[in-house]
Amino acid sequence: MSHKPANDDAMYHLAASGIAAVVNFPLWRASAIAQSGFKLEGSNMMVRYYKAVVQPPYRGVLATMLGMTWARAAIFFGSDIGKDYMKKHGYYGPLAQTVPPFLIGTFVQIANMPLVRATITIQDPSSTMNSVSEALVHIYKTKGISGLWHGVSAGIMKTVPKYITAVAVKDYMEEKLPRADPADKQSNMVRSGIKSVTAGLAGAILTNPLDVIRNEMFKTDLSLKGSFQKLVREEGAAFMTRGMTSNMTAVAFPLAMTIFVTDMLLQGK
Repeated sequence: MSHKPANDDAMYHLAASGIAAVVNFPLWRASAIAQSGFKLEGSNMMVRYYKAVVQPPYRGVLATMLGMTWARAAIFFGSDIGKDYMKKHGYYGPLAQTVPPFLIGTFVQIANMPLVRATITIQDPSSTMNSVSEALVHIYKTKGISGLWHGVSAGIMKTVPKYITAVAVKDYMEEKLPRADPADKQSNMVRSGIKSVTAGLAGAILTNPLDVIRNEMFKTDLSLKGSFQKLVREEGAAFMTRGMTSNMTAVAFPLAMTIFVTDMLLQGK
């Protein structure tokens, strides 16, 4: 692959991730509130969901979207480049498929962790903090520098398997689905849609329990083990499905949209 096409592909991944992040913010907000167990006022589930998705104030919008954009673009593009690199050097099969998203996903999660914690913290309707910078300062002053990375273990356990699964399913579907005529745009869109939705759902369903544990760590400042024990004690195995409906949209949708839009951009170049 020449240098220029590689740069072009990176920009397509970044653009697709950006579009998905912008469209997905309200859904991500609802998922963060549901999985964290933040309390919303409302007479029924529909009213509470409306408040979580639609009702202002919107806090940390730009920071959340920028964090999501670079993270997804880096993981999907880096995984493609990494897999090609490993195959070129004689590594095939599961190793080439899993090592790139594992390494890049781990790096991205560590780098993004303070931003992730701050953006989720201020989604609490009862929070007196209105900005990401305010939340970061508060966490640093009350918990120290290590507090900014509190929950990173659960974050890695959740993010890395999610992207390994999504990338693996995406690549598997790309190989197994019948090829469409390059000139038939509709058939190519359907093919890409099937591949994208399948990969997104697989990644979301697998990691919902780890999302819940991570968000519980943010809310309570307990350790990974302590948060898990608290959830099991209070909710039993049902904690694994807490916020599942919101997560299916907040995680599966942006993953699928990123893959789909990237495909459309690459096919149109």
